[in-house]
Amino acid sequence: MPLEIVTIPCLSDNYAFLAHDDASGETALVDAPEAGPILAELEARGWSLSHVLLTHHHWDHVDGLGDILTKHPAKVIGAAADAHRLPALDAQVNDGDTFEFGGETVHVMDVSGHTVGHIAFHMPASSVLFTADSLMALGCGRLFEGTPDQMWASLCKMAALPPETTVCSGHEYTQSNGAFAVTIEPENPDLQARVADIAQARAAGKPTVPSSLALELATNPFLRAAEPGIAANLGMSGADPAAVFTEIRSRKDSF
Repeated sequence: MPLEIVTIPCLSDNYAFLAHDDASGETALVDAPEAGPILAELEARGWSLSHVLLTHHHWDHVDGLGDILTKHPAKVIGAAADAHRLPALDAQVNDGDTFEFGGETVHVMDVSGHTVGHIAFHMPASSVLFTADSLMALGCGRLFEGTPDQMWASLCKMAALPPETTVCSGHEYTQSNGAFAVTIEPENPDLQARVADIAQARAAGKPTVPSSLALELATNPFLRAAEPGIAANLGMSGADPAAVFTEIRSRKDSF
């Protein structure tokens, strides 16, 4: 059976995720923005953590870990390239590595761009991808450390996964991302419909994360930099998609 995925709102706009395998009883936490909501969810469900998967070192993804480990002494897994600035790791992983969790194989993907050493965790058997601040709902992370070429390569890597993949990203930025996206591709009917759905969800206090990769491929301008229509909208017809992506990211930075 696929893993059960639980979305946990944290801080002002972060998300952490629990992945639970009922057969083995194993439960993984993906990122630890703050302890309180995560510990409360674990207690409410009667689950004990077996694993913690860290995507990158930013404080709003790791600050809750110490208090969580006090009550749930789980195995902490993170990127070898980021180990010098992550909390203490029990296992260091690299791009292309795999490990077993909950009766299935977890694939590690280097998705540098937002930071250097940012990783994503892909669980193909459950069709879920934990992307944190790399691929986001209707967006991608700001390039604090990596280059546009790095981020474009990372996005292309994730875009090649099966479209039915569920994308679990790290923040509730979807509504503001949508407002920007329509400036890049205003004629996209799928995007227009998604923006309306997002407004309805947020008005009801519902999260817009996770999303599906298929929906991101149809609406996320950062994944769609190879679309001729977008290049034309930007006055860049015939330009390399990486250059189009760079322009889109630059526009978002000042939006």
